[in-house]
Amino acid sequence: MTQRNERRLPRLEDVADRAGVSHQTVSRVVNNHPNVSASTRGKVEAAIAELGYRRNTAARSLVTRRSQTIGVLGSEMSQYGPANTLLGVEQAARDAGYFVSIAALREVSREAILDATMHFLDQSVDGIVVIVPHSETLAALAEVALGIPVVAVGTQGNDAVSGVMVDQFRGTELAVQHLIDKGHRRIGHIAGPQDWIDGVARAKGWRSALQSAGLDADLLVEGDWSADSGYQIGRKLAEDRTATALFVGNDQMALGLLRAFNEAGVRVPEDVSVVGFDDQPESGYFTPPLTTVRQDFKELGRRCMDVMLTAIKEGKGPGSTVVEPELVVRKSTSAPA
Repeated sequence: MTQRNERRLPRLEDVADRAGVSHQTVSRVVNNHPNVSASTRGKVEAAIAELGYRRNTAARSLVTRRSQTIGVLGSEMSQYGPANTLLGVEQAARDAGYFVSIAALREVSREAILDATMHFLDQSVDGIVVIVPHSETLAALAEVALGIPVVAVGTQGNDAVSGVMVDQFRGTELAVQHLIDKGHRRIGHIAGPQDWIDGVARAKGWRSALQSAGLDADLLVEGDWSADSGYQIGRKLAEDRTATALFVGNDQMALGLLRAFNEAGVRVPEDVSVVGFDDQPESGYFTPPLTTVRQDFKELGRRCMDVMLTAIKEGKGPGSTVVEPELVVRKSTSAPA
């Protein structure tokens, strides 16, 4: 009978013996503690690689009462903004030594949000990041005392929930002011859905910027973030050209708008200037290359985890932080003809 190979997995003590250091030193290296010299860290990391040591997170959580896991609750993950926000949060969590457990909502409702948060509590997550960009999200989260940090992305938060957001209002101001500075006086807005926090904030910013300049804010058409909705709206606007410039709620709708205008013989930017929002990787390759507002999703994820880790490690209450947007000027805007 063949004897089964029962070679045990390497332990922290084995790494310490191989590197010629104490097990406390190995623990410091594994947990990325700063008080370790570069040479010692190199020895320990070499021993870890040689032995194939992996940290026993289950045993560690028994001691620390932490799972090293963050729950991420999301919705509309097929959309560019939520998807890239999730990517930014996931990368920042990994960099901080945390795993991510993801729950994607099929529909956004109070019951679905609360059920998902209870699921995370059953997993003993250390905190919850919420990427559900709808107005009722904060109200639902405020109903329960979860006992762990909660960070809502896309909002300023409230007394119960921390908030991390890109300044949508400021980004819209940059876009609209750019068009005003070009000399446009009739600037319309193709808005995102008005049950989305971002959609509401961008529409509000558009109105505010025009009103501050003494201009009318009476041309708003609501889309659904998709290129198809931008295309359908563009076909109608091409027939009734009352605006010399359009601020579009995201780059996808701007893509559809550009195709509709091209088919109708409406020149961009000679006849109508167009500004988008998001700065998708493809936006610089639209025809013409799209002037748009860039959101730094990597920085958004990092800030989110900064707020989360501060709450976990220091026990601080809800806080908020805002990431500044950036206007990226390309070829889709010019002075009116």
